[in-house]
Amino acid sequence: MVRRRVVAACAVAAVLLLGLAAVRGAKAAGKGAPEGTAGKVTSTESDRTSAEITVYNVGLGLVKDRRRVSLGEGESTLLFMDVASQVIPSSVSVRSVTDGDAVSVLEQNYEYDLLSASKLLEKYVGRTVRIRYRSPYTDREDEKEAKVLAYNEGQPVLMIDNEVTFGVPGNYIFPEVPRDLIPRPTLSWLLDAKTRGGRELEALYLTNGMTWRADYVLVLGASEERAGLSGWVTLDNRSGATFRNARLKLVAGDVNRVREDPGRRGYPAAAKAVMAMEAAPQFRESELFEYHLYALSRPTDVKNNQSKQVGLLVAEDVPVKKEYVFYGADHYYRSRHTGDIVRNRKVPVFLLFRNDKASRLGMPLPKGIVRVYKRDRDDSLQFVGENSIDHTPKDEKVRLMLGDAFDVVGDRKQADWKVVSGNTYEATYEISLRNHKKEGITVRVVEPIPGDWKILETTHPYDKEDSRTAVFPVPVAPDKEAKVKYRVRIRF
Repeated sequence: MVRRRVVAACAVAAVLLLGLAAVRGAKAAGKGAPEGTAGKVTSTESDRTSAEITVYNVGLGLVKDRRRVSLGEGESTLLFMDVASQVIPSSVSVRSVTDGDAVSVLEQNYEYDLLSASKLLEKYVGRTVRIRYRSPYTDREDEKEAKVLAYNEGQPVLMIDNEVTFGVPGNYIFPEVPRDLIPRPTLSWLLDAKTRGGRELEALYLTNGMTWRADYVLVLGASEERAGLSGWVTLDNRSGATFRNARLKLVAGDVNRVREDPGRRGYPAAAKAVMAMEAAPQFRESELFEYHLYALSRPTDVKNNQSKQVGLLVAEDVPVKKEYVFYGADHYYRSRHTGDIVRNRKVPVFLLFRNDKASRLGMPLPKGIVRVYKRDRDDSLQFVGENSIDHTPKDEKVRLMLGDAFDVVGDRKQADWKVVSGNTYEATYEISLRNHKKEGITVRVVEPIPGDWKILETTHPYDKEDSRTAVFPVPVAPDKEAKVKYRVRIRF
C-alpha cells in the first residue's frame, strides 16, 4: 500500500512538472530564434503547414511533415516535436522546401528519454528533493528534504535526517526538470543555414504502428444470383502522433521489409462492425511500382489511437454464382479401403464473382474480409458467412467459402481395388450425393488423384483440372440422390 502511494504521488508530481515544462517549451517555441541569430529552435504541431500520410498494410506508415520555422544564419539546433513515437530513426530525412541547398544537415538525433515519474527519480539519484506529506498526528501538511540514494525496481531509497529509508508516502517535489528529459519524442537536427529567415522544412520518416485493411459487405439478392458490394478502408493509427487535415494515401501490395517489426496489428471491435449503409467511394486508384495506390480525395484528421473507416467502393447488381463442392482424399488410391464408407461428409458452399467491368467492378481490390448478408422473410439482413480475400487485380475471379451446406451431404467409398503390376493399381470409387433442398443443385465433386492416372470408366463426364485433379459436375435433383462411379488406373 505504501509503495502504491509513493508511485501515485510521483506520478502526480511528474504531471505537474510536465505541465511546467510544456509551458516553458511553448513560450520558447513561440519566440523561436530571432532572425539573424543562431541557437535552439523548437517546432511543434502548431507550426505544421501540411502533412501527407502513406500507410502500408504491413504495419508501416510514411510521414511527410511540413512546417514553417525561422532559422538564423549559420548553425542552429532544431527540435522537431510532435512526431510519431514509433518513428524508425534511420529512415528520417529533412529538407528545405523553400530554398533547397541553402540549409545543410550537420547532425541528426532522435530524443526519446521521456519525462516520467520514474525517470525523474533516476535522474535525481545523488541529488536532493523535497517530500510533502500530511502528518497522521496533526493532519497538517509538512515538508522534509530527502537525498535520493538509489532508484531500483520502482522504489526510491532515501536519506532523511541522516537515516536511510524507503517507502515514504507523500508528494515528491523536484526543483527543476533535468535538461536531458523531454516531454515527448523529438527529432533533433544541427542545421547550417546560409541565410537567415523563415522557411518551410519537410521532415520525412517511416513509422511503425500504422496499418490499414479493407472490409467488404456483400448483400445477396433474393435469387442469390445478384448482389450489392460495398468496400470500406479501416485505418488504424497507433504511431503515437496525430496528423490533422492530412492527405491520406494507402498502398496495397506485399511490400518487402528487411525485418518485420511486430507492432500492434489488431483492430478494435468497432473496426469490425457491420456497415449496413453504403460506402461512398472516396479514393482515387493508381499504379505505384508493382503495387496499387489509393489516394483519399479530401484531407482528413488521422488521430493517434484511432480507428477510422472511409468508403472505398460501391457496386450494385453484381452477378454472383453459388457453388457446392464435395472433396475426395488422395490416400484412398494407394491401398485397399474396400468396405470403408465415409458417411455424411459436409459439402462446403462457395460464392463466386468476377472483378471486371462487366460485373460493375474492375478496380483492384485490396486484401481484406468479405462479410456476406442476405435478407430474411421479414426483409431483415442476416449474416450468412465471411471469408478473406488476397489482393485481387482487375479481371480476376473472387471465390468466397461461406460455410457448409445444411441440406446437402455426401458419402464416398472405395468399391474395388487391385494391383495390376508392380507400382500400377486400379481402383473403383462411388460417391453418393443427397440433396434435401427444394430446388435442384449442381455439386462439383473434386477428386485429388495422385501419380500418373487415367480414368477408364465413369458414369459422369469430368474435367481434368490439373495433373492431380479430376472434377465431376454432378446435377442433383431436389430431394433426390445422385451417384458418381468411376474406375481409374494409377501408376506411381
